[in-house]
Parts: sequence; structure tokens; C-alpha cells
Amino acid sequence: MHKTALLAALSALLLSQAQAATTVKIATISPLSGAVSNLGVQMKNGTQLAINEMKPEFAKLGMNLSLVAYDDQADPATGTSAARRVVADKTVLGLVGPLTSGVAIPATQVMSTSHLVAVAPVATSEKVTDRGLKNVNRVCARDDAQGSAGGNFVAGTLKAKSVYVLNDKTPYGQGMAAEAEKAMKAKGLRVVQSEGVPAEDRDFTAVITKIQTLKPDAIYFAGLYGQIGPFTQQLRAKGVQTPIVSGDGLDSPDYVKLAGKDVSNVYFTSLAPSLAVVPAAKKVADQYQKTFGAPMQGTAIMAYDSTKVLLTGILNAAKANGNKVPTREQVETAVRGGTFKGLLTGDVKFNANGDRTAAKIYVEALKNGQRSTATTLNVTRK
Repeated sequence: MHKTALLAALSALLLSQAQAATTVKIATISPLSGAVSNLGVQMKNGTQLAINEMKPEFAKLGMNLSLVAYDDQADPATGTSAARRVVADKTVLGLVGPLTSGVAIPATQVMSTSHLVAVAPVATSEKVTDRGLKNVNRVCARDDAQGSAGGNFVAGTLKAKSVYVLNDKTPYGQGMAAEAEKAMKAKGLRVVQSEGVPAEDRDFTAVITKIQTLKPDAIYFAGLYGQIGPFTQQLRAKGVQTPIVSGDGLDSPDYVKLAGKDVSNVYFTSLAPSLAVVPAAKKVADQYQKTFGAPMQGTAIMAYDSTKVLLTGILNAAKANGNKVPTREQVETAVRGGTFKGLLTGDVKFNANGDRTAAKIYVEALKNGQRSTATTLNVTRK
């Protein structure tokens, strides 16, 4: 090879290696297709928005920041496979997600040995953090807090005396229903029926017949909007106007599309606030609308804050590492031990298990398809 050509090839190779060395990626794992894709897309977009804002800070350190998004279809096996691919990409320094607890539990277990840190926006099962993994953190409250809040709402605000409890047989649904049921029984409510229905079920004829027979004062259904929407539509079509209470799995405009635009007497606890109760989010929400052509919703807000936590942790680890790209283990330590201020949902600090020490739960009401915040509860955890 000619000497000039050889030098050019060598220079190109060195440049390529330098560029590769300064590439920093953030991954997301969420359902981008399927029954709950609305939430998964919100999570991805909220992450992308925060990345767009913080790219200049990384550029100052010679780092090119980008997002790689994986579709888990809300399926644990698919999500775990995606986690293995994320671990294999050495330029990925952290994960926002996974969205659902059913995926988060096995996926973060796969990631733990590589010290790849995850900050989960809305994965609520106690098992996500109770395993004591150093790489797992979340910015939302847990099912034990959310389920209790829902149960106390049924007993206190709705003043129900009897309740029919349903769950979707996932870790999320089972855990939250159990905590809600415990809280309701402690308040003296009579649980007339407690059962699980597979998350893929969409025909509720048998369940509705039992509800019509037992005539509960309220229904508590722990699951996701893709299932509870059809349940609500079928229930209301039978003329049953019994209040329905659920968790943050209903926090999607697609629930109203499935349940019926005039749906009322529905309540849900949410770990993600609406824009109405987060005035600081207005500027961010305007940019979200401009960037993605859709309104910013609660899951996107939580993903935005999760990403800010993760990226700030990476920057702090980089600065402690002489302004060089940090290791995954350094990022893991920086995220768990950091205090993150100026976020839309307030300051974030994690306890020894990766739970947020001060979080909020919002009780939302739907009347004629319109959402309003009924109350806000503070949750602290040592």
C-alpha cells in the first residue's frame, strides 16, 4: 500500500476508534407495540427529551450522547432478551426502565452482574427493589404504598362497605391488589370476591354476572388499561355503574378510548402526575408537544425525571473520573449515592435498596372521560 494511503487509512481507523470511545448511549426497554404501547412510547419520548436537553453537557466532555430503544411488548422473555443485548453493548452506561414490573424484575437481574444501572420511572412491584440489587433504582412509589392508598380511598372517600377485587395475574396486579385488599379489610370492608383474570382476557361476561349477583359497593381492579378498558365498557353496557378503582395502569388516554368517551365513576392512583399538578413541567411539556406532536403525560414526566437522574449520575461519575467516560460500576455508585435536585417531581434521593425516599401518589378521577386530580399523598421511605 502507498505510504500516503496507509497513513490515511491509519488516521481513519484512529478517528473511528476515538469516536467509538466517546460514544455514550442510554437505553430504554418498554412496550413500543402491543396493548400498552401508549405508556411505552411515552417512556421512550420522555427519555429522548431529557437526552436532547443534556447533550451539550456531554459534548463539553467530548462525549456523544444518544438513545437506543428496545421494544419488550410488555413480555418478560422479550424484555430479558433486550436486557442481554443492552449489556452486550459496552457503550450503554445506563437504562431508563423497564416500564412494567413483570419485565423489570428479570431484566434488571440479568443486568446486575455487569453493574449496568437502571432507573425505573413507573415499575412499582416491591420485588423490583427488595432484592437488594445495587444497580436498580426507581423514582416512583411502590405497590405497597399505592395499593394501600387505593384501598384507603375505597374505604374512606367512597365509603364502600363491600368490594369485589380483581387482578391481572401479573406481579404488578397481584402485588397491588393484595395491598389494597389488606388496607380495605383493615378498614372493615367486606371482600365479596377476590380473583385473578389472565392479562390477555378481554371477555368479562362471567365476572360481570358475578358482580351483578353480589352487588358490591365498589370494584378494585389492579391491572393495565388495555384490559380494564374493555372490562369497563362491558360493565357499563350492562348498566352497572359501580365505582371502579385501579392503579396507575389506567394512566393513559387510551383507557377512555377503550372504556367509552363518557366513562365516569372511575378512579385510579397514579405515581405520575398530570401537568395540572406540576406547574414546573409546562415549559418541558411545550417542548415535548413540539418534538413529538403529542401531549406530555404522566409516564413521560416520570421518564424525563428518571433520565435526568441517570444522566446527572453519569456526568458526576465522569467528573470524578477525570472527565473521562466512567465505568458502569462508577455510574452505578454515583446514581445510588447521589442527590438530584431541580426535577419536575421534586428532589430525588435513593435509600439503600434503590427506592426514592420521598415520593408522591396522586388519586385521579374520571368523569365523562375527563381527568381531574382528587388528592395528592406524600410517601416517605427510609
